[in-house]
Amino acid sequence: MSNETQSAGARAGDRLVQAGAIIFFIGAVATLVTVAPLFLGTHPFPSIAYAVCMLMGVGFIVAAAGLLRSIADQRRRARAAMAGQAPAVTPAA
Repeated sequence: MSNETQSAGARAGDRLVQAGAIIFFIGAVATLVTVAPLFLGTHPFPSIAYAVCMLMGVGFIVAAAGLLRSIADQRRRARAAMAGQAPAVTPAA
């Protein structure tokens, strides 16, 4: 595992993870707002408010896709690095 930072910027899935976190946060806030009338004894929100709550799941899926993309990119880079190196131990003749 390498501790080097990339000078070229973000890795392959970082933007997807960030976008997924934002979408998840919006869905979480919508869930809290939608559940609030249950405790306050007011009228429930319309159905579209409950649909916005589904953004939590969408955000989770987007972030997971970004994570998988980062994993694939990291494996691809590791394979390319290993292919360019000579074997560490040479067999004795």
